[in-house]
Amino acid sequence: MTAEQIIFLLTGALILVSALLVVTVRNLLHAALWLVVALFGVAVLYAILQASFLAVVQVVVYIGAIAILFIFAVMLTRREMRDTGPQTRPNWWIAALLGALVLTGLIVIMLAVPGADRTPAALPEGLDTVWALGNALVSPEAYVLPFEVASVLLLAALVGAVYVAGVGKKS
Repeated sequence: MTAEQIIFLLTGALILVSALLVVTVRNLLHAALWLVVALFGVAVLYAILQASFLAVVQVVVYIGAIAILFIFAVMLTRREMRDTGPQTRPNWWIAALLGALVLTGLIVIMLAVPGADRTPAALPEGLDTVWALGNALVSPEAYVLPFEVASVLLLAALVGAVYVAGVGKKS
């Protein structure tokens, strides 16, 4: 077993454990932090697969933006949340059964694909897809306008969350 396979197995186990903790812990803030751990594990898997752009996007967009925005929203709108009712639905087993069926189907499909156990080949020399995509994102002829609109929209959402949290505390 190579070092890459050992890292893959350890990262996969970390992702599974942290994803399980996301849906089982009672504290919402702890669930958000476990989500960050699971998303970071996925970024490590992208790095192992030599998908550097996806690894960076995973860290910057999902961990750096969405998860942190979720943590801010939880902390800003936090109120006394003492629920005396049951914390699980009575038909939770249906979702668990469906998840097990999907996992079984994925394993069967993966085993049926020839060469699924191989690692990807290295990119050809001189091919830098991250540079080309970064250049397209900031180029006036390409995607600079949608990129800036999305960033302003996210900033407006953050300011709106802070405003709503401030209004809720005054009343």
